[in-house]
Amino acid sequence: MRSSLPAPKFRTGLILALVIGSTVVAGCSGQRRPRLVYEERPVEALYNTGYQRLESKRWADAVDYFQEVERQHPYSEWSRRAILMQIYAYYQNNNYPEAQAAADRFIQLFPGNSGAAYAYYMKALCNFERITDVGRDQGYAEGALQGLRDVARRYPGTSYAIDATVKIDMVNDQLAGKEMSIGRYYQRAGQPLAALNRYKAVIDNEAFQRTSHTPEALYRLVEVNLTLGLKDEAMRNGAVLGFNYPGSPWYAEAYALLTEEGARPETAPTGQRESWLRRIIPG
Repeated sequence: MRSSLPAPKFRTGLILALVIGSTVVAGCSGQRRPRLVYEERPVEALYNTGYQRLESKRWADAVDYFQEVERQHPYSEWSRRAILMQIYAYYQNNNYPEAQAAADRFIQLFPGNSGAAYAYYMKALCNFERITDVGRDQGYAEGALQGLRDVARRYPGTSYAIDATVKIDMVNDQLAGKEMSIGRYYQRAGQPLAALNRYKAVIDNEAFQRTSHTPEALYRLVEVNLTLGLKDEAMRNGAVLGFNYPGSPWYAEAYALLTEEGARPETAPTGQRESWLRRIIPG
């Protein structure tokens, strides 16, 4: 057996080579999938049949054979490999809770095995795949962020850690977007202080500062502070926006707004105001 592991569905192909020798078990198309009847068989035959089911994208059938490997040959190298393949098959079949349960089982049984990196990564990836939009509960995003950070911390320099780092930025963008969405809601509802706290959460969070939402958050702070009569604070937020994003249409909007209020921002915008921005400004 080779030591490489099957790749998640966003990568190309399976990396694991088929072990020599297999027993082909016929399936019944269109009928309920029968459970495997216990029969002691060579481990190579069970494993190879499971792998063939993976190649045919018969994920549930593959799980059955890998579970049989695990049941008949517990604590063996075959069993360790079979659990990892179950994680992959469940993941490919969008059975994320089952994939995470298999990952937890592998980590519990073989914490020091090199395959644990894959198990931790896939466990985090299952949460990442279930992130939807900023209007929904962000429980999966929080779980993904925690898991991805864990992978990056435990396995620095590995391909798993590199991919986890990229995804961490994506999750932070999602979570910052949620804060912005709630802030806009409060602003439209005439609750400027509540909106202010949400926009400041984006600016004050070091991870969120690197997201695409920062220019808008600074602009919204200009808006809200002017609503509250805090012109000096609005000027300060506008100056930060102009210094860091002089070409952003958000700064062009902030510059126009501050000028209308009689303020004189030091930095002139290098970008243009956008009509679509004015349409999404609350009020």
